[in-house]
Amino acid sequence: MSFSRVYSAQTNLLNGQIITIEIDLSKGLHSFSIVGLPDKAVDESKDRVGSAIKNSGYQSPKNKNQKIVVSLSPADVKKEGPFFDLAIALAYLLSSGDIKFNPEKKLFLGELSLNGELQSIKGALPLTQEAKRLGFEEVYLPKQNVKEAGLIDGIKIFGANNLKEVIEHLNEIENDKKPGEKLQEENKTEIIYKDKKNEIDFSDVCGQETAKRGLEIAAAGGHNIAMYGPPGTGKTMLARAFSYILPDLDLDQILEVNSINSIAGTLKEDLITEAPFRSPHHTSSYVSMIGGGTFPKPGEVTLAHRGVLFLDEFPEFEKRVIESLRQPLEDKIINISRAKGSAMFPSNFILIAAMNPCPCGNYGSKNKPCVCRQSDIERYGRKLSGPIVDRIDLWIQVGAVNYDKLGEKDEGAERGEKIKERVKMAREIQKERFIKAGRKIKTNSEMNVKDITGLIVLTQKVKNILNESAERLKLSARSYHRIIKLARTIADLENSPDIKENHILEALQYRPKNQ
Repeated sequence: MSFSRVYSAQTNLLNGQIITIEIDLSKGLHSFSIVGLPDKAVDESKDRVGSAIKNSGYQSPKNKNQKIVVSLSPADVKKEGPFFDLAIALAYLLSSGDIKFNPEKKLFLGELSLNGELQSIKGALPLTQEAKRLGFEEVYLPKQNVKEAGLIDGIKIFGANNLKEVIEHLNEIENDKKPGEKLQEENKTEIIYKDKKNEIDFSDVCGQETAKRGLEIAAAGGHNIAMYGPPGTGKTMLARAFSYILPDLDLDQILEVNSINSIAGTLKEDLITEAPFRSPHHTSSYVSMIGGGTFPKPGEVTLAHRGVLFLDEFPEFEKRVIESLRQPLEDKIINISRAKGSAMFPSNFILIAAMNPCPCGNYGSKNKPCVCRQSDIERYGRKLSGPIVDRIDLWIQVGAVNYDKLGEKDEGAERGEKIKERVKMAREIQKERFIKAGRKIKTNSEMNVKDITGLIVLTQKVKNILNESAERLKLSARSYHRIIKLARTIADLENSPDIKENHILEALQYRPKNQ
C-alpha cells in the first residue's frame, strides 16, 4: 500500500477543526514534502517523525529512496503547531506496509520527541469535543492530556506514552516481535470540587461593611462593581476574598472554562472547577487584555470568562484598553477583526475595578492632604468615560479604617462561607426563574430589556420611586435598566418574590454620586 489516510485535528480560535492527513509514496530519489499551508512547526515534523519511527523499531523514511508527499487538508487552512506528528508517523507506516489497521473513526493527536515519546498538546478538550460531534469513536493522544479529554462522554479515549505503544495497540500484522500490551480505554474524568481554603476571607478585612454588602450583591447577580478610596483601605483584599464567595462552576461552565485555558496553554494538571480570577497589571498591553494578534488568540477578558476580572488601579490602564471593555461589559462577548480573520470570544465575567480618588490617593481625605494639581485630578477622572461608568452597576466608597480596629480580630465579622451560601441561594432562584421563562441565561446581570419587561413586574409605588429618582439623577436608559436588575438581585438575596421600595432605594444608592 503506497497511499494512506488518517485523521488529526488542530485548534481554530476556541474550537477544534478536523484535519485529514494523506500520504503517498512513490519511487524516486529521496524527498519528503508537506503540503497544505504548514507553518514552521508542522514542516519540522519531518525530522521529528523520522527519528521517532527509527527509535520505535522501524526503518526511518530518511533511509529509503522514495518520494514522500504528505497532504494536510483542507488545503486552504493554515496548519499550526505540533498536533499532527503522531498521525503523520502512523500514516507513513501504514503507507509503507510496516503496519496495518483501519484508521476510520479514529483521531490521532500528539507531538513526538526524537525518541518516540508523546508530548502534551494544547487544546485537547475542544479537539475531543469536535471529534465526538463529527462521529469519531476513538481518540489517541498523550497521557498528559487524558484528564481533560476524559471530560467528554460518548467517545473512547486512549492515552499513550510513546509512538510504539500506539503501534502495538493498532497493528494487525503478525510478526516475530514480542506483542506489546494493548492500550486500555481511559476512564471518564470525574469532576471533584475541592475544598478551597480561603487565603483571604471577608472576616480578615476590618470594617468596610458597605463594601462587603456590595460585593455580595455583585456575586449574587453577576454585576460589575467599582471600589474607590484612599490607598491601603482594603480594596485589593476585598477583591481577592470575592472569588471565594462565588459558586462552583457547573458542568457546562467547566467545559467552557477548561477549553479556553487548554487552548491558551494555561490549564494546569488539575481541572478548573471554581470561577477563574484574573488580575492583570495596569501596564498590560491592549492585545494581552482584549486578545488578537495576526491569528486572533484569547486575552484576559476571555480567560476571565465565567469568573472575575480584577483591574487594580483602574484609571492607570491604557485609555483604549479601558474603552475596549465596552462590548464585553454589555454583550458578554468580544469581537476581534484582523486582516487575516475575525473572531468572537466569550467574555462573560464580573468586573471588579479598584481605584484611588486621585493620583496621590488622598483627595477628600481628612487625614492626609492631597498634593495633586487640579489639572491632574481632572485628567485622572477623565480616564473613565461616561459609557464605561454607565456599565458598572455598583460604585462603593471604601474609606479609611480607625486604627483601634486594625490591631484586633473582629470576632463578629461574618465569614465568607455564610455569604457564599446566600449567594448560592440567590443564584438558584435566578436559575429557576430563567428556566421557567425558557431563557439560557444564569444571572440577573445577563437580562436584556425584553427580559426585564417580561420577567420583572414593579408595583406602581416602586415605579414612581424609580422614575422620580431617575429624573433627579438624570439617569441614562442603560442605568435605569441596570438599577432594576440590581434591585431584583437584592430581592433575590432576601428571597422576596417582588421588588420592594427598600430594594430599589438600595440599588439607587450604588450609582456614582456625580451622575
